[in-house]
Amino acid sequence: MADQGLYQTQTQKLAIGPQMQQSLQILQAPTLELRQIIQQEIEINPVLELEAPEVSLEDAVPDDPDDRDGGERDELDVMSQMDEEWREYWAQSRMQTTNRSAEDQERWQFLMDSIVAPTTLQEHLVTQLRTAEITDPLLVKNVEFLIGSLDDRGFLNSSVEDMSLLQGIPIDDLHAAKAVLMSFDPVGVGSDDLRECLIVQLERLGKKHSLAHRLVEQYLEDLANKRYPILARKLGVPLEQVSRAADFISTLDPRPASRFNPSSNNYVSPDIIVERQGGEWVPVMNNDDLPSLRLSNAYKDLLGQASSSGEVRNYIRDKIRSGKFLIRSIHQRQQTIHKIATQILAHQREFLDKGTSFLRPLNMAQVADEVGVHETTVSRAISGKYMATPYGVFELKFFFSHGVKTDSGEDLSNTSVKNAIADLIKTETKAKPLSDDKLAKLLDKQGIKVARRTVAKYREALGILPSHLRKSFS
Repeated sequence: MADQGLYQTQTQKLAIGPQMQQSLQILQAPTLELRQIIQQEIEINPVLELEAPEVSLEDAVPDDPDDRDGGERDELDVMSQMDEEWREYWAQSRMQTTNRSAEDQERWQFLMDSIVAPTTLQEHLVTQLRTAEITDPLLVKNVEFLIGSLDDRGFLNSSVEDMSLLQGIPIDDLHAAKAVLMSFDPVGVGSDDLRECLIVQLERLGKKHSLAHRLVEQYLEDLANKRYPILARKLGVPLEQVSRAADFISTLDPRPASRFNPSSNNYVSPDIIVERQGGEWVPVMNNDDLPSLRLSNAYKDLLGQASSSGEVRNYIRDKIRSGKFLIRSIHQRQQTIHKIATQILAHQREFLDKGTSFLRPLNMAQVADEVGVHETTVSRAISGKYMATPYGVFELKFFFSHGVKTDSGEDLSNTSVKNAIADLIKTETKAKPLSDDKLAKLLDKQGIKVARRTVAKYREALGILPSHLRKSFS
């Protein structure tokens, strides 16, 4: 039997201190989150101010008359140097902004002025309810209850029967409220499911007795799987009629609330703006949404007062060090993102000149080696950060992808391969769409060697249906 007892062992373990954790948090945080971090720090640190620094710490902080040892003077010298670097950084940032052409400034201002607060589905429906000629307050209350019970598709999240039981509302009252709700825009809102949603739209279009109405009402599953020949035999109609009815049904909206979905109206403020200067593409940091910080001058009075206790001085020095570390971490964050963006542009010049089809494979290890940081630092720095390019705004992660080699030895990114697949599908014959195996063979003729299963994976990532569901019978 093994001896039992208490034993002491010694192991090495990496411990991350609070300041290092804060530095990593600042590096990884998107701009909006960083603004919140800064605001929180301002609330707990009285020496921080939301202003562009106008004076250096060397002028603002005299030596403490009661404590003039060399260690403190060295610390103040370091703080003064940091302040100068920070002021220079913001001055350069403002100079880059003011040096933009009048056309660039006008385009940027138009973009900022065009941002509007999106209207939610609930707000849209409540507005219609307020303008409807409904005098029964109970009916209005029940409609409001149903509006609050809609999911992100615009469907009721429970059946009227279930809601009647759970809420103790008479079922006839809820049916009356549902009828009012379903008379509102968008058509189909308040439906129980997809079938009811499509039927309501067809009936609103005067198609109650049409073949399309019958297909949705009785054969929705077969319709979704494009079993048109089977449907034609079941209904005793020509295949072309089923195909035309299916095409018409495809024009209906299966998700009435989709246009009110916040994700479809998101505004992203880019961290980097790519500009052409002297024939070269260069990254310009967008600091418009990032507040500049300075260390307040107010503390110097307390440090200069002979009556201030040692406890007060220690407290102020601690807050100065904390503020200094925050400012330096933000500065380092911006410098790191700028260095990474510079390397991305160096690798992706063809993309900037010709478009997304010319995106090249790039991995984080390459950029980390060129910037002189660890790969995990690159991963943190690009998380949630965006770059405005001539072809749109992209998350920095977009520029990092694996790739394949062509017969000519050229590297192509996954994105370029996906674009090639999408281009082939766009030009396919709709009556005989290209299978994944055929797509792989056509890519091979272009010098792009990818397996059929890889083609299937990329096609699914593009949101493109398999060939049997893309087939047109008209």
